[in-house]
Amino acid sequence: MAPELPRIFLLPTHLQEDERRQLEDKIPTLTHDSQEAAVILGKISRPERALFELRRLRLATEPVASASRRERDDDDAQEPPSKRPRLSGPEALKPQNETDGGVSLNVLRLQRDVVLVLKLAWLLDSLEQDAALPVDDYLLYQGRKLPSQPKKDTTPKTSPSRQRLKGRASAVLARAAEDQQGISTNPHSPQAARRRTHSPSTPSGRKRAEPPTLYRETTSEHDIPLPPIPDFLHTTYSCQRPSPVNPPNAAFIEELKDVRKLRLLQGDKVGVRAYSTSIASLAAYPFLIQRPQEIERLPGCGGKIEKLYREWMADGCTAETKAAAVNTELTVLRKFYEIWGVADTTAREFFKKGWRDLDDIVEHGWSSLQRAQQIGVKYYDDFQLRIPRAETEAIANVILTHARRINPGFQMVIVGSYRRGKAESGDVDVIISHPDEAQTLNVVKRLIYSLEKSSFIKHTLSVWTRNSNREQAPLPWRGQDRSAGSGFDTLDKAMVVWQEPRDGREHGGAPAPHRRVDIIISPWKTAGCAILGWSGETTFQRDLRRYCKAKMGLKFDSSGIRRRADGSWVDLESSEQGPAPDMETAERRVFEGLGLEWRPPAERCTG
Repeated sequence: MAPELPRIFLLPTHLQEDERRQLEDKIPTLTHDSQEAAVILGKISRPERALFELRRLRLATEPVASASRRERDDDDAQEPPSKRPRLSGPEALKPQNETDGGVSLNVLRLQRDVVLVLKLAWLLDSLEQDAALPVDDYLLYQGRKLPSQPKKDTTPKTSPSRQRLKGRASAVLARAAEDQQGISTNPHSPQAARRRTHSPSTPSGRKRAEPPTLYRETTSEHDIPLPPIPDFLHTTYSCQRPSPVNPPNAAFIEELKDVRKLRLLQGDKVGVRAYSTSIASLAAYPFLIQRPQEIERLPGCGGKIEKLYREWMADGCTAETKAAAVNTELTVLRKFYEIWGVADTTAREFFKKGWRDLDDIVEHGWSSLQRAQQIGVKYYDDFQLRIPRAETEAIANVILTHARRINPGFQMVIVGSYRRGKAESGDVDVIISHPDEAQTLNVVKRLIYSLEKSSFIKHTLSVWTRNSNREQAPLPWRGQDRSAGSGFDTLDKAMVVWQEPRDGREHGGAPAPHRRVDIIISPWKTAGCAILGWSGETTFQRDLRRYCKAKMGLKFDSSGIRRRADGSWVDLESSEQGPAPDMETAERRVFEGLGLEWRPPAERCTG
């Protein structure tokens, strides 16, 4: 027998279609109207996401604690409530304000007005135990629903007679004719006064609301049949679909990337993730968008993205990016964020200190900067220059040459945006490995020393040797505790500032620009994971980790794969014939072992 549950609204977020239907079948009190739900369930884990979902549902609330406090202040005679017991069943969801005589009217009203946002695990655990469990461990947010403003009812209480209707219509027509005449002849008429006050502000000083934009549509637009959505776009995991390097809607995607960066600079992490999901869907959509209605059908998109598309088509940019272009704070934050070593939080800290340009940072805060940030400021102009593919290849070949001076068996793969097929890159990322695991132990230090001695490396920003420090043994995963986890990966790596040595007579005597270069060393047994983890764009990598967690029960990062159940390392790169013959074959074996269709790097461009 199913437990007694309140009215539940199920969020579709992060749920595949079949998963959502199975869950809906299990909820006997399911409602599709969020306004009438007492509980909103979702596959979410953060209060910020809960508030975001409520805004998307247009469900206005206020925290229930503040509302309850206000009610207690208004009722001085009411006794303070006793400590709330931990309950199970439907009573666990009710505010406890009961007396010996039964539930008060206030409690009944709260049951209608209060909404709880809970983790989906509450439903699953309640169904498993056949009882509505206490919500304490699952609660993300509780709020009181705010009533919408009722419209004034102008309908007569009794039906007017035909004669009264006729008389009223005549009066309206006569008044309209009178107003028309008065506008043209009487400058002091009420109509003329209304015309004079129809300005950006009213006599009270409040701005009038701008009328909504009306977008031009033609009849022919509605005659264009919408292309079918490909099957691969029905998945929420971008690692399961092709996202080409040059998608048909690249121009609009670039506009959305600008909006996403604004969200980042404003500290809106939920917005950044939401826009990343929308961009990834558009990047995989194989057709040029012909009309806005196409967008709303795509996973992760919707009315908001459709509206932005209409603005972009009408003006060549969205209203948000247009406003941001003249916003001093956002302009400064964008400049600071472009400094290598400065994150969005640091950029906002710089702005709060009153700094407005690079000169302010140098004059007032140079000593407080980390060394990497000082280098980022010093070579700011050089780091903004894009690196052509030919130069990327030249830098990589120099690195491989020096590695093979140590041992001729070293292999290398250029990863990052170069491997995805971009014409230019922001930095150079290379991964080096050797079939003999003894050769990759501590080799990063020897390689950096050789390149520094040949004057290619001007500054070494950071060097990690965690993999060599544990003798390159695979690190077991230790759960969600970040202090014990492995982070992004545990490979040996060096981040350096590169400059090609030039003869003073070449290039008119101008020195070569400084470039950012990352050199990663991977043991052979995890080389496939390494180049996979460093080849896809951010959303591809995020969804690959989500997929491994949800579908495979695994933890993926660039230094290997672990089982979440016991933390043990999983080898997907070897076969019955032994280790992979080369690094790219090892990467293909990782795809196969994860049950994923092989996607070449040029199809991992999720934006």
